[in-house]
Amino acid sequence: MNVLVVEPGMAPYEKEINGLRDMQAIVGGTITASYPFEEKVAIVSNDEALVRGMEFNRSIEGGYGGICGPFFVCGLGEEDFCSLTPEQMDFYKKKYHHAEILLGFRGSEPVTLKVEPRKPPGQEPPQRPPKTR
Repeated sequence: MNVLVVEPGMAPYEKEINGLRDMQAIVGGTITASYPFEEKVAIVSNDEALVRGMEFNRSIEGGYGGICGPFFVCGLGEEDFCSLTPEQMDFYKKKYHHAEILLGFRGSEPVTLKVEPRKPPGQEPPQRPPKTR
């Protein structure tokens, strides 16, 4: 299935995954799913992210607070996860484009600073060699 991977500090990127092992590899452990949107999509993240001290990733509106550690966004089929549609992929790429730095909390809502993300591995511009004299 084609999902959108969102890592702390990074720009979101598409990835093709197959099965539970791939899901666990993306989030770095056991998975849990959240359903914060009316649309048929899920946010799949690490079930132990807070206990393991994973880095803050993105805030999630609607009383969900935020997500620590990497997560992915996928579609919801009749009985399981499925690929995002191209329209959903574009929407969530834009929604999670900016990386977030956690500043604190106001009640249970995270207060963050949105910043330009780093490019995912393999998408960075080539490095120029240092000037020599």
